[in-house]
Amino acid sequence: MQSLNETLSRRGIDGDLHALIQTLAQCAGEISTLVRGGALSGVLGATESENVQGETQKKLDVIANDLIKNALAAQPLVKGLASEEEDDVVPANAEGRFLVSFDPLDGSSNIDINSLVGTIFSVLPAPTGAVDESAFLQPGANQVAACYMLYGPATVMALTTGDGTLMFTLDPNSGEFLLVEERVRIPEDTAEFAINMSNQRFWQPAMQSYIADCLKGKEGQRGKNFNMRWIAAMVGDVHRVLSRGGLFTYPQDTKNPAKPFKLRLMYEANPMSFLVEQAGGVASTGYERIMAIQPDGIHQRVAVILGSKNEVNTCLGYHG
Repeated sequence: MQSLNETLSRRGIDGDLHALIQTLAQCAGEISTLVRGGALSGVLGATESENVQGETQKKLDVIANDLIKNALAAQPLVKGLASEEEDDVVPANAEGRFLVSFDPLDGSSNIDINSLVGTIFSVLPAPTGAVDESAFLQPGANQVAACYMLYGPATVMALTTGDGTLMFTLDPNSGEFLLVEERVRIPEDTAEFAINMSNQRFWQPAMQSYIADCLKGKEGQRGKNFNMRWIAAMVGDVHRVLSRGGLFTYPQDTKNPAKPFKLRLMYEANPMSFLVEQAGGVASTGYERIMAIQPDGIHQRVAVILGSKNEVNTCLGYHG
């Protein structure tokens, strides 16, 4: 099996981007070790503080954020970074070529129950001039790389640089990510969807109708039975989609009128959409392609519907 380094070299990836991806992988290896240690690593439990999202921070949220922030700040190629755990963008190296947005620990509510968590990265080209929030406000179509690391029974990495989606597994003996699939393809059809059903009464009518028809099974107008899956970590749910197909959605709802959307555009929806599209899937808000959105803030939230091409398009049909 080829290592991450060998794979990027063989594919002729830009040398600077190659080096940056290696830095991201090294961060993931360190976080993976902490996650595996659980209570023995002293990373479980919550802090007494909240992040900019108004969410109580877990200890591992803070540890992972600091680990990644320090590693990227020490990487001369990184001009600035933006994190779910940081109020504002963090300038790094003035001559850097790249901007990195990241969710240091997706699914952090799963930490204390030993369930799936992950890390998500989005890499953008850095414009000239000073690094401020406006530098990051680029549509997802501008991304030069995106990846996630899933910390589960095995630690895996899904990566794209715009030429397909690749899958790697972390070898615990060598500490290297090894290539296990070079051309991930999401099946176009599926009978599986992932959604937080507890919010059903708050959804828009379009999503209400779509899920209702799925639940009617073979007796309904869809004419087939569906299974529902929900991990409560976007990384885990998207990984399942990349592995065997499916539809994942966190739609708009009215549960909290001030926050009709759950997922963040810059460091969740955009990188996951890039990975899914490069594997033959579709990613939309229900009304527009996610990667075509012009962001208005680094913590902007959007609705997300992504996964198997034909099933997502069926869902979009309900949205008109």
